[in-house]
Amino acid sequence: MANDILKLVGQRIRSLRKERGLSQEQLGEKGGFHYSYIGQVERGEKNVSLLNLAKISEALEVSLSQLFAYVDGEERRTDSENDLREILAALRDQKPDQVRMVRNVVREILGDGDQYSTNKRS
Repeated sequence: MANDILKLVGQRIRSLRKERGLSQEQLGEKGGFHYSYIGQVERGEKNVSLLNLAKISEALEVSLSQLFAYVDGEERRTDSENDLREILAALRDQKPDQVRMVRNVVREILGDGDQYSTNKRS
């Protein structure tokens, strides 16, 4: 059972790393590890410590709990959260009027555009 957990967490780390377009070497550099250690963790060959998992999650820019989200339903939720983070990161560099324009487009796509308006008429 312990080996199953190591493999599941390792597969999750590999999946998150690949989603971000990182090589094992790049992830290792970001987290302060040798790339061969990352490979061993991903294959479930290393019993990785909590401290190292925290460093890996920080390097992947995910919460520690997301490393354990390897159940299908949770993984779908996590993928959506990652998409939202990517969108937020892109919006942070934009001017306020551009952010409002994106907000309005999203409202139109989702419907009920006036539902969230701060300028509601009574």
